[in-house]
Amino acid sequence: MTILSRLNVLLASVAAFFRSLFQTGPKLPVPEPPFTISVLLVSYYPVKDGLIDISVAGDVDGPLDEMRQHVAQTTQRVIEALEEGSRYHGYKDPNAQPSLHYEIVDSLEFLEPVPTYSKPGQHLPWADYNVIMERINIRQWVEERGVKEVWLWSYSGGRLGGWESNMAGPYGDISNSDRDPTDLPGLSRTYTVYHYNYQRGPSEATEDHLHQIEATLREIDYDLFWKRFVGATGEGRCGWAHYPPNAVRDYDWANPTFIETDIEDWTPAGTGQKKRMNCERWNCDSLTWFIFWMHNLPGANNGLTYQGRPLTNWWAFIGAFDEAMANRMRLVA
Repeated sequence: MTILSRLNVLLASVAAFFRSLFQTGPKLPVPEPPFTISVLLVSYYPVKDGLIDISVAGDVDGPLDEMRQHVAQTTQRVIEALEEGSRYHGYKDPNAQPSLHYEIVDSLEFLEPVPTYSKPGQHLPWADYNVIMERINIRQWVEERGVKEVWLWSYSGGRLGGWESNMAGPYGDISNSDRDPTDLPGLSRTYTVYHYNYQRGPSEATEDHLHQIEATLREIDYDLFWKRFVGATGEGRCGWAHYPPNAVRDYDWANPTFIETDIEDWTPAGTGQKKRMNCERWNCDSLTWFIFWMHNLPGANNGLTYQGRPLTNWWAFIGAFDEAMANRMRLVA
């Protein structure tokens, strides 16, 4: 990360802190789960003679209709993974209800390359999110239609740079990006742009969401989430997207080494029962790991406490972010 990028992150964090100080009284009451997330799909397909233009996309071609079908199927699988993952301990509680509910409100398509600009510190042309959002009139979608997320489908292939997630709104940019406060139109309500690569599948797209969850919860309470829930490598706590509890390196989803971990009975104080497990618990598969990890995030009716206070439903920060922030909600009640 460049010095300028680090400065942008610092400034954005400071601005968000001072905004929170001036929030007066409860506003925008936090809804009951499931939290509805309205999604706008935006797809960029550079097309030549009915095929994805590999000279633009870098390493993907093929018929446009096949790519459309791939995007539609992958979008549905991502929705299924996220909703399933938001069921607290859903792997052992058949009655657990999802805390997230996704609705696709519309789908916009452009048969041309993604608009780009030259971003300082980046060697690739960078997706110009301001141009993309202005073109689709993002203000109308967010402020009038209630859209909370934009799922942007495009390509990479060494030809395009972008962020896995990017946020804008009254509480600043808390996302898996350099948190440049000027790279998205600022609106009166928060929205998050997820930038997917249609050369990949549902696992990679879902991973974008895990990194956004990590960025958000780490910002809300670094100690409770990052130190106690995620834990240090080899500590046997819950891990994070790239690191299951037994991982020793990035993307170590298929590690057969066993470890004692309390992921299925996590408590902030570490008093839960530990079990011996390895990657077979999540089929040594990245997408299954992501769902399993989300299943263990404190969700609805989690019954957990920390220092004598109950833990909240952490999914509120994903599904009802503005309401949670306006009410100064934390990971602990």
